[in-house]
Amino acid sequence: MIPRHQTVFVTLLLTASAIMGVLLWIQLRRAHERLLAGQDSAPTEAPHVAPAEQATLLVASDADNAVQPRILSLPLPQNPEARARALLGKLLDLYAAPDAAHPVPGGASSISQVFLLPIADASGKVAPNGPELAVVNLTGAFAASHPSGLETETLTVLSISATLNANLPRVARVRFLVDGQPRATLAGHADLTRTYLTSADLGAAGGDRP
Repeated sequence: MIPRHQTVFVTLLLTASAIMGVLLWIQLRRAHERLLAGQDSAPTEAPHVAPAEQATLLVASDADNAVQPRILSLPLPQNPEARARALLGKLLDLYAAPDAAHPVPGGASSISQVFLLPIADASGKVAPNGPELAVVNLTGAFAASHPSGLETETLTVLSISATLNANLPRVARVRFLVDGQPRATLAGHADLTRTYLTSADLGAAGGDRP
């Protein structure tokens, strides 16, 4: 015969095991429900919103074949490359608007990346805070949908170059890639094999600049 105290102990042990099993099943079920609902039990931080700053966009106009400065207040990141991409994204958003003076479809998503590279002098040295080359990587969809024509393509290229220089003065030259690769022209006319010099005062854009 099993002693009474052992019987009580075994009964309590089985009861505790059953309760633990039920609690574990409930926890697993709740975790599964959170997973299905796309919830994350880990604490999350609120997304960082960059402070708004004054920015100068050099906006193209097909009516007078020129680019003109437009000052806007924009949230801009501190990282120079991210800043450049945000500026150009806003510029292309203006061109994609229904009432755009220089209508070009695509908007901000047309800028894949912007890289800023130091420019070496004739001796091969790179000066601290010296001039930079901006490499603007456009999407293939943007190039494919861009209106064809020397003037309209040139306005786009020059407005991008001038906007970079107006807000990042160290950017002295600009090169363009499409989907990460060199491309002969933007949409059949504007030469993308060359390096564009930046200028804050472009005036009329009637042709390529050196």
